Amino acid sequence: MGEAGTGEPKSAVVLLSGGLDSMVTAAIAGEQGFAIHALTIDYGQRHRREIQAAQDIARRLNVTHHSVLDLDLRQFGGSALTSSTPVPKEGLTDEIPVTYVPARNLVFLSLTVACAEAVGARDVFIGVNALDYSGYPDCRPEFIKSFAETARLGTKAGVEGAPFRINAPLQYMTKADIAHECSRLGLDPSWSWSCYDPTAEGLACGRCDSCRLRIKGFEEAGIKDTTKYATAR
Repeated sequence: MGEAGTGEPKSAVVLLSGGLDSMVTAAIAGEQGFAIHALTIDYGQRHRREIQAAQDIARRLNVTHHSVLDLDLRQFGGSALTSSTPVPKEGLTDEIPVTYVPARNLVFLSLTVACAEAVGARDVFIGVNALDYSGYPDCRPEFIKSFAETARLGTKAGVEGAPFRINAPLQYMTKADIAHECSRLGLDPSWSWSCYDPTAEGLACGRCDSCRLRIKGFEEAGIKDTTKYATAR
């Protein structure tokens, strides 16, 4: 899969949070033959351990370039991940949880497309999924489809006839499916970080929504999660 007339691999920008989904997505992009430009957003999240995970994943996957962009969303607040609001530990509900960060994927995808346009890439990868997830509205297929059209209308590349492809390869996977993909791709789950509220000892809490979904996925897949948890639910 090369750039027209060059024989060089096509480039893609992968939004690499450091979580399991983004790690698997980055590996899928590499498997598809893309030279990966990884973009990690340091938005002041309380689970800053995921930034370290993103850096580790980028190194292990031999990405072409990895950028960590500072964007302190603590100035806005509005989420348990960017404020002192406690992270819920009681389990998933049908409501959008307080761990939702206002417009996070809308903002992050805009930055990822900007990066893609700057480096000449036409493919963007994001690890959202809409089956086993926390109910965030910016993980839904409708949003991804709509954003692709917005990117076409709002960029030089788009209006000149070279629109961006917003790739969401995990979109319709369950967490068990993603655990299977992690295993198939030869990835160690412990390279990634999912917990929203790490303990003082640096362990995943095992009780926040993100930990619960991850634990459940690996259990259903029958695959060992090598992540160390303080407690499992």
